[in-house]
Amino acid sequence: MIRYASPRGLLWIDMRLTTQTDYALRTLMYLATRESRANVAGVASLFNISVNHVAKVVNVLAREGYVRSIRGVGGGIELAVRPEDVTVGQIIATVESDMHLLPCVAGDHGCVIHSFCKLTGVLANAERIQMDYLNSVTLAEVIPTRKQLDRTEAS
Repeated sequence: MIRYASPRGLLWIDMRLTTQTDYALRTLMYLATRESRANVAGVASLFNISVNHVAKVVNVLAREGYVRSIRGVGGGIELAVRPEDVTVGQIIATVESDMHLLPCVAGDHGCVIHSFCKLTGVLANAERIQMDYLNSVTLAEVIPTRKQLDRTEAS
């Protein structure tokens, strides 16, 4: 949620990432706390989400090089990158299909005022500022401690 002042008082803009991005970030945070391989069921159990959803996210993360998936006995999933070498913005951009506030920010979509609309520039700038910030935060900066996750798993 983003808060801003309007003539009628404070308003909230509900800018949400997809559930897939949420699960991708959680999976990477979980894997970053592990010294050994984990499995999809462990991630799903900790966060109380569907094994199928986690498996789908892991597939995307593995295809993009964030996660290494090892099959067979002793297999599992592990982080394929160092947490300090990847940013939250990179992960979000990888998983999200469209991050524009409005379709017109991505290009002319038939809007009759597109050629002179100043709002497009304002929104494009807001998107840039948001991504600049997200790209300044590494995965290492947002991971919980192993102790914090262990307490969560025990409860």
